[in-house]
Amino acid sequence: MLLYVTVGTNDLARSIGFYDAALLPLGLKRQRTEPVEAGYGADDDTRCRFWVTKPFDGNAATFGNGSMTALEAPNRAAVDAFYRAALAHGGSDEGAPGLRPFHQHFYAAYVRDPDGNKLSAVCERPE
Repeated sequence: MLLYVTVGTNDLARSIGFYDAALLPLGLKRQRTEPVEAGYGADDDTRCRFWVTKPFDGNAATFGNGSMTALEAPNRAAVDAFYRAALAHGGSDEGAPGLRPFHQHFYAAYVRDPDGNKLSAVCERPE
């Protein structure tokens, strides 16, 4: 359904440090680095599916109230690793890893990146 997701940043170098660490446990690596953006994707994908960028219009990046990007994790350990890496690299806690009431196996963690964009890592597999 989605081709890619973009989040804004006011400090690309800081965001690259955050996303390099936080996305690695989810199997996403930085595939492209440009002066105003960085793209992340899986090794077996031909596209970057997640982008962090300075806004095209030159204004400050802002986050959306009620907006969140949920990223699929291969297992619960990856959710835990995503959460730890995010907090260790300037992110803030929005919900520690754990089961959620959405369904029996919905295991997720929630963070905000250094610019305030909300992200979650989710594993829906039973363990």
